[in-house]
Amino acid sequence: MDLADASNALVIDPLIESEGFVPLPPARGFFQIRVVTPLIDLLRMGASPRRLAWSLAVGAVIGINPIVGSTTLLALGIAFLARLNLIASQIANHLCFPIQLALVLVYLRAGEILFRTGPPPLAPNDLIHLMHVHPWTTAQTLWTWEWHAIVVWLLAATILTPLLAAALHPILHRLLLKLHHHPAH
Repeated sequence: MDLADASNALVIDPLIESEGFVPLPPARGFFQIRVVTPLIDLLRMGASPRRLAWSLAVGAVIGINPIVGSTTLLALGIAFLARLNLIASQIANHLCFPIQLALVLVYLRAGEILFRTGPPPLAPNDLIHLMHVHPWTTAQTLWTWEWHAIVVWLLAATILTPLLAAALHPILHRLLLKLHHHPAH
């Protein structure tokens, strides 16, 4: 096959186009598929912008707590108890995972400052050595830094959650109004 034959092979068969074949639209981005579309669907199903705003705010703030691996169950539990939207809280929670990782050391440092403790031995060799020599004492010490970080997070959460909900509410309200003017096809 020469170059001319190869280029002709790439042409779409006119018979396929005439039989109703429609090329797929370009792929949508992660944020559109995993965040915007589900929120629009929730608004279309009757979720109130205020409840969605609080659900997103609670999910996001829980999503940045200093206990890595705790956020999914914690967000589900609190959203369930507060009668918030479970889907919206999980969307925000999971979007915040990179932020959570970035903030763990910030929380530890802020807890160290707030409670005036010494810095944690975060060097891997020091930590491994201490775990071998004094496992119980090391676990207690690490837990002390962790609960200090949790206190810092709780203080921040009491401020961030209502602020985030207040910021999200008008955005979701405008989106709902836009949906009423442009219903789904």
